[in-house]
Amino acid sequence: MTTPHSTPCPEPFLPPDPQAAAGSRIADFARWAARHQGADGIQDPTDYQALHHWSVTDLEGFWAAVWEYFDIDATTPYERVLAEETMPGARWFPGATLNYAHHALRNLHPDAPAITALDETGAAYEITGRQLRARVASVAATLRDLGVVQGDRVVGYLPNTPHAVIAFLATASLGAVWSVCGQDYAPKAAADRFTQLEPTVLVTADGYLFNGTTHDRRTASLELAAALPTLKATVLVDHVGLAWPEGGHSALTVPWEDAATRTEYLAITPVPFDHPLWVVFSSGTTGLPKGIVHGHGGVLLEHLKTLGLHSDLGVGDRLLWYTTTHWMMWNLVVSTLLTGATTCTYDGSPAPVARPDVLWELAACHRVTVFGTSPQYLLAMAKLGIEPSVHDLSAVRAIGSTGSTLPASAYRWVRDHVGAGIQLASTSGGTDVVSAFAGSAPTTPVWAGELSAPNLGVALAAYDGAGRTVVDQVGELVVTRPMPSMPLYFWNDPDGTRYRDAYFSAYPGVWRHGDWITLTSHGSVIVHGRSDATLNRNGVRLGSADIHDIVERLPEIAEALVIGAEEPDGGYWMPLFVVLADGVGLDESLCEKIRDAIRTGASPRHVPDEILAVPAIPHTKTGKKLEVPVKRLLQGAPAEQVLNPSAVDNPDLIAYFAGLGAERRQARRPHTPEGVS
Repeated sequence: MTTPHSTPCPEPFLPPDPQAAAGSRIADFARWAARHQGADGIQDPTDYQALHHWSVTDLEGFWAAVWEYFDIDATTPYERVLAEETMPGARWFPGATLNYAHHALRNLHPDAPAITALDETGAAYEITGRQLRARVASVAATLRDLGVVQGDRVVGYLPNTPHAVIAFLATASLGAVWSVCGQDYAPKAAADRFTQLEPTVLVTADGYLFNGTTHDRRTASLELAAALPTLKATVLVDHVGLAWPEGGHSALTVPWEDAATRTEYLAITPVPFDHPLWVVFSSGTTGLPKGIVHGHGGVLLEHLKTLGLHSDLGVGDRLLWYTTTHWMMWNLVVSTLLTGATTCTYDGSPAPVARPDVLWELAACHRVTVFGTSPQYLLAMAKLGIEPSVHDLSAVRAIGSTGSTLPASAYRWVRDHVGAGIQLASTSGGTDVVSAFAGSAPTTPVWAGELSAPNLGVALAAYDGAGRTVVDQVGELVVTRPMPSMPLYFWNDPDGTRYRDAYFSAYPGVWRHGDWITLTSHGSVIVHGRSDATLNRNGVRLGSADIHDIVERLPEIAEALVIGAEEPDGGYWMPLFVVLADGVGLDESLCEKIRDAIRTGASPRHVPDEILAVPAIPHTKTGKKLEVPVKRLLQGAPAEQVLNPSAVDNPDLIAYFAGLGAERRQARRPHTPEGVS
């Protein structure tokens, strides 16, 4: 992490295909902007760096161009693009009224699939544009009859199926506010989120499918409903065919079939540009999860830019991205509809034991053009020996990956086992902006292990300790100018204190995200991991992701986690925890192989003090390793202050790592001879 990249531009792993780049929507947008928006410096529409430079030096010109290019249909026009640039508090498109749901439904062909619903058995069904509009109209009318008005909250306890998409669009069409979480959350964990919102209606399903098992969530659903005292009604979805108990809840219940099959006219409510669209929640690893509020207009523009330009989606395309409803990728996947493309929902495990390559099979069967996943999935496919290329993936032109750092080895695996011409687009962003800070586009080269470039409209920089911009050196990820999808506010944060503390306390007026990155002189971005989890050995900062990348390439290792813990006596303990592959034992030979790989692939400073085998690594519900909480557990912080069990994929690991810390502290405690006090 401490070694800067050399200044000469390295050869890209995959240069952009000239024909595909010239015919892409982002190149068409660049040509349009040069003609109609006076975009300075854009001589070549495939010159991504020139387009990006314009997008961040002329924010008003760029976002006005996005508005015009995608033909935003506002009920009332905006007065100007950016009335106030100060962060936090930037005011975008004041005066404009519009509605996200209108734009999600307007470009859909009536008889073409708008949603393709998939599950891990390989089953599928389609909902056409006409059917989707009709169901949204019906559910919106039902919600209106149940007393939902503009500004009210409607919440979903739902798997990733069309029911969630329909309920969200119906809610948005009324100007009400949506929030959703998956059914693998316990009722209390879901209530920790939803009680903050004081919702009017809950939409919940009878269960979901995962790894060959149907999970019955009827009792959990009714427990959640009982924990939400503001509910006027609960809409009950029959997804897996389990009968709902009679009289299970005192409040009014409505079957989904009744809610979604009425013949109604869809009357969409125009709302101000910054009217709340949804509330997404932080992982809630400590205390109650933070409710992050985004607006109709900011999400609309940001997602059209991300999906329409960076992902090159349009009418005739299909996007399949594995996600759960409580991950911000669900929100982005729904926005596929804004481009007129088909969005695919998926219920189940990404790699069920019975058919671990089912996602590739479905991508081939349904002619998916953009396939999205996580680094963990791609690495797991490689270790399982899966050969996606046995399926006809000729329609796939790009594979998106996000959630954590994508190692260089995954790029080679995709080339060799999925398809040589497929662009592997690693992205990095967050729930905070419900989008990406950096990623890829049809006009960008791909360097293995790197993100191709900052995204359009994102004034990305790396700051050193003195707040100076650095290139080819590790620094804090910051955004120096506002983005339309930055949060409007946090829920229940009336004076904005928590919001300012979260992003603007380090550098006033500049967004600090909490990641270590390197901006390279050839324009790419390297993400090294969370800055609050940085290893600091003898004053030298090391990136945990750099170590994880190297160790997780070894066939004997399923997953790894490295921690740097300051100790009371001034010492510094840097253990590496490894989850071993099936049938592998941790002996001195494997330990030396791990140490040698780290020494060679990173540096001697990166070699851990100890290597310890553990049963599993704890993650958030969206798959992020819990580095800082594990560090605090090892240091002896009380478990109840460190982690909310409902936010962890395996709550038993809290006690496990707390126990490891206690054992180490006991072993290091000075021995007091008998009789000495």
